[in-house]
Parts: sequence; C-alpha cells; structure tokens
Amino acid sequence: MLDVGKWPVFALLPPEELGLIRQACVFGSGANEALYVTVNDEVFGLGTNCSSCLGLGDLQSTIEPRRIDVLCGKKIVSLSYGTGPHVVIATSEGEVYAWGHNGYSQLGNGTTVHGLIPALVSTNLQNKRVTEVACGSHHTIALTTEGEVYAWGYNNSGQVGSGSTANQPTPRRVSSCLQNKVVVNIACGQLCSMAVLDNGEVYGWGYNCNGQLGLGNTGNQQTPCRVAALQGVKVVQVRVRHLPLNDHQQAHPGPFSPALQVACGYAHTLALTDDGFVYSWGANSYGQLGTGNKNNYSLATLISTDKERIVEVAACHTSHTSAAKTQSGQVLMWGQCRGQVVTNPHVTHFSCTDDVFACFATPAVTWHLLTVDGDDYLTVAQSLKKEFDSPEISDLKFLVDGKCIHVHKALLKIRCEYFRVLLNETDEDTIEIHQFPFLVYRAFLEYLYTDSINLPPEDAVGLLDLATFYRESRLKRLCQETIKRGISEENAITLLSAAVKYEARDLEEFCFKFCINHLTSVTQTQAFAEMDHDLLKNFIGKASRHGAFRN
Repeated sequence: MLDVGKWPVFALLPPEELGLIRQACVFGSGANEALYVTVNDEVFGLGTNCSSCLGLGDLQSTIEPRRIDVLCGKKIVSLSYGTGPHVVIATSEGEVYAWGHNGYSQLGNGTTVHGLIPALVSTNLQNKRVTEVACGSHHTIALTTEGEVYAWGYNNSGQVGSGSTANQPTPRRVSSCLQNKVVVNIACGQLCSMAVLDNGEVYGWGYNCNGQLGLGNTGNQQTPCRVAALQGVKVVQVRVRHLPLNDHQQAHPGPFSPALQVACGYAHTLALTDDGFVYSWGANSYGQLGTGNKNNYSLATLISTDKERIVEVAACHTSHTSAAKTQSGQVLMWGQCRGQVVTNPHVTHFSCTDDVFACFATPAVTWHLLTVDGDDYLTVAQSLKKEFDSPEISDLKFLVDGKCIHVHKALLKIRCEYFRVLLNETDEDTIEIHQFPFLVYRAFLEYLYTDSINLPPEDAVGLLDLATFYRESRLKRLCQETIKRGISEENAITLLSAAVKYEARDLEEFCFKFCINHLTSVTQTQAFAEMDHDLLKNFIGKASRHGAFRN
C-alpha cells in the first residue's frame, strides 16, 4: 500500500481505494491536482484540472477520482509536470504521452493548443525508447535508452539546448557537447535543464541568473556546459530547485552506470557524489543550499552535514525545501520549511524524504513519482483486516444465531477491556452469544480489527445498543454518525427514542433538530402515534421551548 494519506487531496478516498494505489503524484500551485495508478494499472485523476492537466477530456474539476481511459494498462515508469501545468509520462514500452497546458508547445505536438487528453509524442521519437522525462515551467526533456536527450517547448533562456532562444515545437535532440556522450539522468529547473553522464559528469544549460547551472557565472547558456567545479568528483545524484516546475523522479538508470541521477528545483542544485557527500549551488535566499547562510553560490559548494554517508537528496520544483537521507535511514531537511528559513541540515523523525515535502513544503506536492513495488506486502492494519473471521489461525469462535465468527484472543484482549476481563477468566474456545443478533455482533468484532463499522444505518441502532453495553465510547460515536446518515421522516422518532434509551446525546440532539425541521411530516407518522408517553411529553416541551408551535 502506498501511503498517500499525508496529502489532503486524497482525504476523501475510501480506505479500500487507497489500498489499491501503487503510484501517485500530487502537483499544482496549491497541491490540488493528483494522478494515481492502481494495482490493476488503472489511472485516475482528481483535483481542479487546471489547463486540463488531469487528462480527462474536459476542463471540469473533480473532487472524486475519474478514470483516464487512454492511460489504463500503460505502465508508467516516469512522470513529470510543469507550471501550466502540463504533464508528461514515459511508459515501460518507451512511449511518451503529454497533455495539459501547451502555450509554448511543451506537449511536443507542433501546436500551441492545450491537450485535453494524453496524446502520444511521436515526432523524432518513433524509433526511440524513452526511459525518463522531466519538465520545466513550460519545456520538456526526455532521455532515451541510448543515452540521448531530446527537448522541446519554451526556450527563452536556451533551456531546450538548441543554440538559440526560439521555441521548439517538437522533440529535438540536444547535441552540441553531448554528442557521442551517454546521459543517464535528466532534470529541469524552471528555465534550465541538467544532465548527468555515465562517467558522473554534470552538464547544464538554460537560465542561470542565480548560478543554478554551477558554472561560476550567472550568464544564460543556450547549449550544454560542463559543471567544471565538480571535476574529479563522480556525481550519483543531483537535485535542482526551481520555482514553478517539474517534478523529479528517482532515476531509472540505463545499463551504462550505477544509478546516476539529476533533478531540479526552484533555482538551486543539489548533487550527491558516489562517496556520499552533497554539493549545492544556485539561489540561497531561504537557506536551501544548506551552507549555514543565505548567500547565492555559482560554484559547487560542499555541504557539511556532520552526519554519516548520504544516499539520497531531494528537492521539489514548487518550493525552496531540500532534503536528504542517510545510509542508516535518518532524514534531514533544510531551506524553506513551512515559512521558516533553515540554513543548515536539520535532523527529523521522518522515515523518508517524501514526508518532508508532504509536511513542510509549500505547496505540499510530491517531489517525485511515488511508487511501491507490486508485491504482496501488507501493513499491520491490512493484515489484521485480512485475518478477521478466518478459521485458519484463529483460537476463538463466537456462536451467534447458529453461525460462527472466528477471532483471536490476543487481539480482543488488546482492543476491548470487556474481553480482556472475560478471556482472562475462561479458557473456552467457543462462546455463545444470545443477547445480540449475528450481523450486529459480527460488525462489532470486525470493528475491533478494522476501526470501522460495516453496517447500513438501519442496522446500526443494534450496534449502538451493543456499544453502550460494552462501554465502547468510540464505537458508540461511530454508530451515531452512521445512524445520522439514514435518518428520514419515517424513522426520525424511532431513532430519537433509541438515542434517548442509549444515552447517545449527540444523536439525540441531531434527531430532535431533524424532527423540528420536518415537524408536520414527522407528527403524521405511525412512530409518532406510538411514541412513549414520557418521551412524547419531553419532546413537546422541548419543541415548545424552541418555538416549534408558534403561529
């Protein structure tokens, strides 16, 4: 299961849907766009759909996931986005699809018409297999299995690497000094591009006014230039920060080198060497270089972490936040962290760099395509849910209405004080239950395994009775919320009676207000005619105090 719960855009997805997610990306100016892939290779989008960036065929926002049919079954290996935003992916077959904003031909289709649905990018790529894509604010670059780089889109600062500043409407190979060289990883800043070769050399081109190309100057470059300050140092990972741009993924290394990587951020760069050191250069107004000050650097500068070997660095295109992970799994962060300026790497309690961007970046986008392996791993919660009512390893069964429910004594003792006492006093492996019906008791036991209740509103009253009997206050609250969803004019008095009987104060107040708001209809029901005398007296008195009978 991919843990996307830290990103609010996924908050309304039910647990069963979240459990199917295997890849996800959160992007947009307010982290209000999301794409995700399920275990069945179905692709969904949700969010504001700015510039049709969700690829749904229209410009309508959607708070619920909508399937992107053209991408279903396409195994995504790389995904990036710009600030329009536009979105580009590479599939396991080496194909490139793009959609969204296209004001500068960043979709590579030769036009400036926005793309409503994902479309194949084919010009000059028909006989190529693309393994990685990266997006700048309005330009795109792609890496092939042969180590070639292709670029297209906005080019006002030379970020396409064509030797000019004319926009590039279709994919064009970036050659110049990259000719006959093998690139193994790529990334984009807002208006710049970066590449790492199989020998660990780093090249950059495009916008450079903050020194983000690491060339020792602040002049723009229309063709790739080597970061000479890193001569003799083999870079295994580079991450560059930039204002509006691309998302960076973990590398998909080719057969030529050991997982060399680049990535870009707002206007600064992070580089991870093969011996575990981190270099940085570029803009530093938020301390994002980790140098202990806020001075810009146009040359690669070694960051003093005073920690162990670094194995990963991360940066996000929409923020000034930087992060790193050590060999032992310790996660560090620095730069702009929820409005604070942190100029030195700070130790966190997080287990991965993704958490830094979910919790401290603004906006809280994902810095790369989140991915989990398609294995059979289950979380603790998923494992417990799977074993509920499974006779294979259970050591206790309840017999209710002649039907068995298989459970585990240890879990019941942990989760419920009533069972802790009961099971400490008996060694029975079968317990008969007579005071509650089967569906209600099964729902109660399932709740102990899942923290949720699986009953329709009309049956939840029985569970409310059980929760009151067993003094399960949280279950009682859940029952009340479930019952509220099933209230109607016909059953409002019945539910009000149950709320009073089981001392469910919140539900009682809810039912009372519902009755007042639908007083005429409610008082004409059979339930109202058969209402308990004392309850009727209290209802009329309370309704009078609320002005229900005023002319």
